[in-house]
Amino acid sequence: MTETKPTVHELFEPCEVAGLQLRNRFAMAPMTRSFSPGGAPGPDVAAYYARRARGGVALIITEGTYVPHPAAGPDPAVPRMFGQRSLQGWRRVVEEVHAGGGAILAQLWHTGATRGDSPQLNPDVVTVSPSGIWTDGRKAGRALRSGADLEEIRTAFVEAARNAQQVGFDGVELHGAHGYLLDEFLWWGSNLRTDEYGGSRAARARFPAEIVAAIRAAVGPGFAIAFRFSQWKDHDYTARLADTPAELGELLAPLAEAGVELFHASTRHCFASAFPDLPGPDGEAGLAGWVKRLTGRPVIAVGQVGLANDFQIAFADAGGSPAASIEPLAERFARGEFDLVAIGRALLADPEWVNKMRDGRVGEIVEFTVEHRRRLW
Repeated sequence: MTETKPTVHELFEPCEVAGLQLRNRFAMAPMTRSFSPGGAPGPDVAAYYARRARGGVALIITEGTYVPHPAAGPDPAVPRMFGQRSLQGWRRVVEEVHAGGGAILAQLWHTGATRGDSPQLNPDVVTVSPSGIWTDGRKAGRALRSGADLEEIRTAFVEAARNAQQVGFDGVELHGAHGYLLDEFLWWGSNLRTDEYGGSRAARARFPAEIVAAIRAAVGPGFAIAFRFSQWKDHDYTARLADTPAELGELLAPLAEAGVELFHASTRHCFASAFPDLPGPDGEAGLAGWVKRLTGRPVIAVGQVGLANDFQIAFADAGGSPAASIEPLAERFARGEFDLVAIGRALLADPEWVNKMRDGRVGEIVEFTVEHRRRLW
């Protein structure tokens, strides 16, 4: 009997993931654009997201939005998930994405130590993080104190999630990747705490899990909660949260138990093996595949999908990347490694990327260049 090779068409079938009714398996990855002066997304931002929804994307995940904490981030042009003008802007975004046939999650963001010591937004406010250090070990701001400090941040995430629900979002994604605040709690290199929020992997996951549980209690059922995490950090692509599947499971279990319904496994290359030293198929599985196996939750894979070059090359001054086949993606999907796949740079270049892939119009796809990163369209 001839074995049937998986096809890309399976990625375009409707599905239900984490309570979301989606028309296919493609999501738009969150990408910081800094096109929201004063933190309020305008009609141009709404049009930007709506074009991707009309272009076939099933699930939009917004760029990171600051939670209502004074040290959430450094950039005044990054959108916020609080304040009347910002929420009015987001309501328009949601309405236009829904009209285009897409679902949409708001990514909630606190940058922690990566905010730096010279932020443009709230420059008189001291930067905070789990241990008062960057992920590379340098001192940055101050360490968060147990009690009031942590409660203030929990409250900020909950308020942002409530705001997202009130303006019509289908759920939220917590940004716990790339060396930002929640990731700084998860990673041993940036979490040197000796209280109940530091030490073991379960203890390091405690604070992010408390935020997840508090959000679920506030928003009730029927509102999706996703969590994005990564092995790598902003300064070090070789950094790892976990060296073995067992270690990864210890970190993710508290988050799943707290109410995460969808994990977003951020990697530079989604086809890369997560634990290549393991024998056989285990050594071939990607990070998304391991997360799905360990937690039993749906997973979003991401990283260089549809592009020939990684983001370091593509974001160079003269960089770019031609389109690449997604057939290897279909093979991993057929093995059950992920439920959704997020597209980043390819969608910056071509809002119609999903529809063109679906219709076999690959030759019409616009090639990504660094200029696509610098403008909003």
